[in-house]
Amino acid sequence: MSAHNLSVREIQSGDVDLLVNYWLTADDDFLKGMGVDTQKLPGADEFSKQLNDQVSQPYDEKKSYCLIWLLNDNPVGHSNANKIVYAKEAFMHLHIWHAAERSMGLGTAFIQKTLPYYFNHLQLEKLCCEPYALNPSPNNTLKKIGFQFIKEYITTPGWLNFEQPVNLWELTREKFNTLRTN
Repeated sequence: MSAHNLSVREIQSGDVDLLVNYWLTADDDFLKGMGVDTQKLPGADEFSKQLNDQVSQPYDEKKSYCLIWLLNDNPVGHSNANKIVYAKEAFMHLHIWHAAERSMGLGTAFIQKTLPYYFNHLQLEKLCCEPYALNPSPNNTLKKIGFQFIKEYITTPGWLNFEQPVNLWELTREKFNTLRTN
């Protein structure tokens, strides 16, 4: 992995089509494996509008905040936060777009590069993540990074999801600050 140049940046208008394409062309089985209800996916125009709206919003007004993950300067995935309560908490989501990059073990490094954006720009005290309990990859990655497992429960974690068992993971600002110094 050391031969790869990994970076993170905020979403730009030119990224919107990449995200829309990811969601609307993904295999149904892959989406269901993440807990997505494919019947809830909006059309391309609605998706594009939602994403473009967030590009120019000030941090303290964002309902969603998206970061693009780059491998050797090429976009390969994204992380977004929603359920944002500015200066308090947000819920993070993680997406590597293509199967080839998913199997490279890049998720941990991408998330570590993503965390400062969430904590610093949204002034968070706590960052949460609710991955589908039956999807081991994000759960293992969050544990490895230092997120604390809180509980497993059944909910509909987002507007694109079906009701499902999720694992709630949290990272406090205090823990984030200690991770940065180690």
